[in-house]
Amino acid sequence: AQIKERMQAARDRQKSYADMTPVPLDGLHFDDKLQFVEEPVEIVDLEVKRLKRSRIPLVKIRWNSKQGPEFTW
Repeated sequence: AQIKERMQAARDRQKSYADMTPVPLDGLHFDDKLQFVEEPVEIVDLEVKRLKRSRIPLVKIRWNSKQGPEFTW
C-alpha cells in the first residue's frame, strides 16, 4: 500500500509540471486531416559538399513551426 501511495504522489507531481498555457492558433495552418503543416520560410545558407565524383547541395532552411522558428539542413 505504501508503494502505491508513493507512485501516486510521484505522478501527481509530474502533472503539476505540465505546461497548461494555451497555444494561440492564429498563425497555424492545418491540412484536411487536421495535421499541422510546417512551411519553409526562407533559405538561410547554401553549401555544396564535394565527394570524389559527385556534389551534394546542402540547404539550411528556416521553418515556420509550432514552437517558433526552427532551422534544418
